[in-house]
Amino acid sequence: MAEITLYREQSADSTVIPNLFIDQYMKDANDAQLKVYLYLIRMLGAGLSTSISDIADKFNHTETEVLRSLKYWEKWGLLSLEYDSSKALTGIRVNSLRSNTDLTVSQEKEPVKSSVLRAESALRPSAEIRLQEPMTPPETPKRSPEAEKPVQRENPPFTKPVYSTDQLREFKNRANTAQLLFIAEQYIGRPLTPSEMKTILFFTDELHFSDDLIDYLLQYCVDRGKKDFKYIEKVAVNWAQEGITTPKEAQRTAGKYDKDVYTVMRELGKDGSPTNTEVEFINRWIREYAFPLDIILLACRRTVLGTDKNRFPYAEGILKSWKESGVRSEADIRKLDEQHQKDPLAKKKTGAKSGGNNSFNQFKQNNYDFSELEKILISNK
Repeated sequence: MAEITLYREQSADSTVIPNLFIDQYMKDANDAQLKVYLYLIRMLGAGLSTSISDIADKFNHTETEVLRSLKYWEKWGLLSLEYDSSKALTGIRVNSLRSNTDLTVSQEKEPVKSSVLRAESALRPSAEIRLQEPMTPPETPKRSPEAEKPVQRENPPFTKPVYSTDQLREFKNRANTAQLLFIAEQYIGRPLTPSEMKTILFFTDELHFSDDLIDYLLQYCVDRGKKDFKYIEKVAVNWAQEGITTPKEAQRTAGKYDKDVYTVMRELGKDGSPTNTEVEFINRWIREYAFPLDIILLACRRTVLGTDKNRFPYAEGILKSWKESGVRSEADIRKLDEQHQKDPLAKKKTGAKSGGNNSFNQFKQNNYDFSELEKILISNK
């Protein structure tokens, strides 16, 4: 065939990718790994910040898949990830490219430390990361390609089989399948296609998910506005790789990477990763009480003004009281505040306890053993 000539228009708004990346690194990377790395470089060039949650949402990947992609590039020496004492990811460094013929197995375990780009803020799922230009690295002596063994990539586990029509028919004839498919259709809001039924077969036969875990998986994805079965399958594989076998384990794991969890944590003056007990509190407010985030944050602000200790039980008292009173908006809260101010007995009781009447104490107090609750919170850190 005849050669073709390539032309391009000049544009100031562009991202430059080194030829070395295209020639040696791109061919072995999968879809998610390429998107994550290229997006980091694009944000670096624009001087913009991003977060794991933002990257996951932008490319319809899970946050776990984004983290796994970062670790993939760390293995090849293009990134270096930093962790705190609790093993939470706290920083990212972007290394300058080197020919992968110079990489060895030992170098893979200890990525290049020169010419790094360091994120100044914590690299957690909801935390923003700021990217800066890397420095020019000192020249590294090349190793002989013949003297080194090339790095081998591991095959990803839990590959979805190609199911036949007979296998699908056998699956549909099982005792509990009809109920499971009915539940899935209720979450998705339409009848399932044969391909989607095969995906649920994959969850049961290959991932060994229980019906309860599949139920929670569908609920978890739909609650986040994700009804695409490709996305649901990615979440399921991530959970399987993390050894999750029950809805409770999934809730704890998923909750720690939820944007709203970190937003609530910050509003209560908490830094770092949430404990399991703290995640359970926040998930109850979001899912069981079904409060919008702005109502939860308002309760958090009142909590901070009301106490310096045991803030989660204190906020629980506020939100439980609002739920029992049928609160759904800030207007409902204002009405409760006004009613409280007009109630002489309530004002007298509040005044005797707090020494004054203010809207931050206008909720039903629960009888908590704060010393015991504090021990529980500390033991879960």
